[in-house]
Formats: sequence, C-alpha cells, structure tokens
Amino acid sequence: MAKKLMKGCEAVAEAAIQAGCRFFFGYPITPQNDIPEYMSARLPKVGGCFLQAESEVAAINMVYGASGSGARVMTSSSSPGVSLKMEGISYLAAAELPCVIVNMMRGGPGLGSIQASQGDYFQTTKGGGHGDYHVIALAPSSVQEAIDLMQDAFDLADVYRTPVMMLADGIIGQMMEPVEFHPAESKRVLPEKTWAAKGWDAASGRPRAIINSLYIETEELQELNDRLQARYDAIKANETRCELYNCDNAEIILTAYGTISRICKSAIALAAQEGIKVGLVRPITIWPFPTQEVHDVICAPNVKAALNVEVSAGQMLEDVRLAVNGEKTVEFLGRPGSFVPTAEDILNRIKEMRRA
Repeated sequence: MAKKLMKGCEAVAEAAIQAGCRFFFGYPITPQNDIPEYMSARLPKVGGCFLQAESEVAAINMVYGASGSGARVMTSSSSPGVSLKMEGISYLAAAELPCVIVNMMRGGPGLGSIQASQGDYFQTTKGGGHGDYHVIALAPSSVQEAIDLMQDAFDLADVYRTPVMMLADGIIGQMMEPVEFHPAESKRVLPEKTWAAKGWDAASGRPRAIINSLYIETEELQELNDRLQARYDAIKANETRCELYNCDNAEIILTAYGTISRICKSAIALAAQEGIKVGLVRPITIWPFPTQEVHDVICAPNVKAALNVEVSAGQMLEDVRLAVNGEKTVEFLGRPGSFVPTAEDILNRIKEMRRA
C-alpha cells in the first residue's frame, strides 16, 4: 500500500474511523483542532456523527451516552481541555464504559502555550479524576505509530471495558510524516456488548441494561472497586509494552517517551560516533508502566547510570526511579513548558555523567 503524507492529528482521526469509530464529540483547542475538523468532514460520509459540544464537560458526557449504547466513540482535546473532562472520565471508568480519548499535549500549567509539552503525564497516569481508577495510556513516538495504536486503543477499550487515552505531544499532532493505513481488523477476540443499553423488551428474557456509577450501599461500591482492581491487575499482566533500543552492553541508559525519545535516538547515534554505548528504554504504555523492563535494563551489571529525558519538570522520572528502587543512579534532563532538549543537550549530559 502506497504511503501518503499526513498531519498527525488528521492521521489519528482517519485511523479512528477505520477502527470503527462512528461518534465523535469534542470542543476546539489548539493544537488538536485538526482532529475535530477532520472528523466533521469524514464522519458523515461513513454514516457517523460529529458534534461540537458546548464545552469539554458536555463532550465527555456525550461520550458516556454513546458508549453506554455500545458504540465506538472518541473525543480529543489538549491539556486544559482534558482537565475539564476528568470528572467524566472517572464516571466512564466507574460505569465500565469503553471509549478512546486523545490528548495532544500543550504547554502548561494553566492555559500555558499552544506549543508541545509532556506536562500531562501525572494527569494521565496518576488518576486525573477522583477515585481509585486507571485508564490505559498509550504514548506513540511517531505519526505512524499513532495510527497503528489507534485500532488497538479501541480494541483494548472494548476488551477491558475501560477508557483508553492516547497521550501525544503537540509535535506529533502537527508534524507531517509519510504513513500507511493497513486494513482495519481486530487482533483480539472482542466480547459481545451484552451490557449495552440498546433497547429492551420483557419477552427477550434478558435483564435490563443499567449504566450507572452511583453505589449508595457500601458493599456494592466495594464490589465495583474489587472488580476494577482485578481488571487493572489483568491489564498490567497482559498489556504492558515498551521498546528497548540499543540496550545490549550499553553503559548509559536513557528513558523517554513520545517525541523526545526520537531525539534521544539521535543523541545515541552521536554518542556512538564518540565511542559511547548508550541505550534507550521507551515506554509505549505509560500506564501500565513497564516497571520490570525498566528495572532489568537499568540494573544490568554493565550499566553505570541512567538519564531520564522529558519535556517536563520530571514526571515519568518518578516511575523510573521507583522501578530502579535505588539500585542505580537515575539523573534527569528536562525542560518544563515547551522547550525541547536537543540531541546535543542530551549528548553533553551523557558526557558529564561519564566523567562524574
């Protein structure tokens, strides 16, 4: 299949449609505006529904309704917009409703800037909304990977009856890369949505479908939480994934996700020219976090130290250090806001670490 040049946001939107998404509810915010713009033109042509809601809060609750009927549904936003959706995401998790949320991160906190950032890692992986819940969080490093992950995002949502978030920075959303679309097909056995509220009559013999996140009785709420935690344990066991790049016999290990991981690969190439062996561990799922893989690579006997690189003040850094558990030194190179470290910045830090 021939490749075509596409902007990241538009490619993500097309991938969602090819994955079977037929409902999109959203509200404009830069740098993800190309997603709803693309959806508004394409969804009606495939029998779908695009609706620009009056707010991010309204949009996520429309997602709740569409998902409750069994539809494949998606919303997208950027950082402050996702903050507004967090209560609804918690409701979706509690009601065990599948959906996909795309966050093209921008600089923060507050309104911040419209430039790329990685400041939403905590928001995504540490809950975001209220209560004991998680969302599966996928972090692509290219436009092609974002496309490839979109089919799996909808499948994961359906298999585990949970919201799935694709977390990408604004660079991925706005860059143009040559991409290809493969025939959309589920690689998993997807369960029938017997829980969906699609209409009911007494003659069917089936119980009414009740979509709910309110549990007045303590015992019932405990049952829900036990069920959710068991599901999260299964996700950790079966769905954790990461990329190990050039790690064999490396003396320095970099950890990074998203766009900055590509810059890390450039730094690794520069280091190799100077005879320095550097590897990279790139989480693809930032929740569940690849704790064991990070530990095993960084704590290998040949590794002297690790450097975590982010476009933030150091958010994934906490998970990396928890994984290493003090067995090796994990240093940090990052710039909060929207400044992106260069390959030369990373190489210079690697040299400093070797001299220390």
